[in-house]
Amino acid sequence: MATKKKLQLPEVNFSDYGDTRYLHLGTPWVQGSMNIDKPFDIDLEYVQRMMAWLLFVDIDQVGKRHAMQLGLGSAALTKFSFKQLRMKTTAIEINPQVVAACRLWFKLPADSAKLQVVLGDAAEVAKHDHWRGQIDALQVDLYDHDAASPVLDSAEFYADCRQLLTDDGCMTVNLFGRSSSFDQSVEKMAAAFGADALWAFKPTREGNTIVLAQRSPTSVKRAELMDRAEAIQARWPSLPATKWLRVFKPLKPT
Repeated sequence: MATKKKLQLPEVNFSDYGDTRYLHLGTPWVQGSMNIDKPFDIDLEYVQRMMAWLLFVDIDQVGKRHAMQLGLGSAALTKFSFKQLRMKTTAIEINPQVVAACRLWFKLPADSAKLQVVLGDAAEVAKHDHWRGQIDALQVDLYDHDAASPVLDSAEFYADCRQLLTDDGCMTVNLFGRSSSFDQSVEKMAAAFGADALWAFKPTREGNTIVLAQRSPTSVKRAELMDRAEAIQARWPSLPATKWLRVFKPLKPT
């Protein structure tokens, strides 16, 4: 019987600078962070932007929804979804050291009826029937220890991600790196979701671009988006949702 090759997983460590704790995978590259005094807020700007799916749902119903993260990082999205949004939350992480680090250093709560951290391969999870059609907010942040390019970035993978979503579900993806690789990633997402389903932020100063893909594309007027953003910011003040709309728009690939 064929066996899988053993993965060479990087060492996990952290560093503190002032009131911020950073997660590293054996290199100086930052894989996530946490404000030590506010461990259940989202510290990094690009990670905050991965919550932009809130613009497309009724925020009064958020607690009844299901969030999934592919890639745990420093557990910022997982903790926020579970503690602040009070959602059913599932995180998929391939490296057991990352899970242990998040529990030890980054205040990740223990598993419970509404929080599940699964050790597994994100590609296999996305392809499997188990969560198909059940995820309302899918957040994809899959980079290796060098943070050079997404570990999973194919039209097939994005099509599998789309199958995980509920009818009004959204996927948000962190893309980091050169503009050429960004364009290629967008083409693959468009092949899976349709070009009219994609929205994108302008890149952060660090070079992270968040792309949002809707399972079922909708047309929303700017004024309505601003109303929703104001409601989000009033409910969860740590999310600068009104500022998002200055740098967030529908994305039509060329």
